[in-house]
Amino acid sequence: MKKTKVLAISGSLRQKSSNTALMKATIGLASEQMIFTVYDGLGDLPHFNPDLDIDEGPASVRELREQLKQADGVLICTPEYGNGVPGTLKNALDWLVSSGEFVNKPTAVISASPSPMGGNLAHASLLLTLQMINAEIVENGKVIIPHITLKLDREGVITNAETRQELQALLQGLEQACRDN
Repeated sequence: MKKTKVLAISGSLRQKSSNTALMKATIGLASEQMIFTVYDGLGDLPHFNPDLDIDEGPASVRELREQLKQADGVLICTPEYGNGVPGTLKNALDWLVSSGEFVNKPTAVISASPSPMGGNLAHASLLLTLQMINAEIVENGKVIIPHITLKLDREGVITNAETRQELQALLQGLEQACRDN
């Protein structure tokens, strides 16, 4: 059976980000048929400027686009900053609006926050942007996790059984959509 290649993106640049830890813990729940590449260039992208997006664009943008082209699917895990998507994640998506790498790309989205709302505003905003660039949000592919600090320990282990089940369902939906695509 063909392996499913997934590009994983954390919306946080923080070294000890709970969302990055959650993304890595989620990857650890995946089947052996899923191979993940963690995108680590979010902070290297220049501010989006259409004047720079000529020919193939800046090298860091070309690298992001190439990683997306190679991926069968995408997993995004993001915090909420100022009631929205972190600027660096939105910037990355802005570079992809006109290039087409997300068109019909199976995508799963997780937002997590220590707050009781779980980053729901960032989640909604991210889904709007992904819808606009024609990403395919997979069945069971949307998870909001409130009180993340109570569900993920300091070692990055998911300690809440319900959260683990939600994330496993998300991964199964992503894997199935990648196979069907």
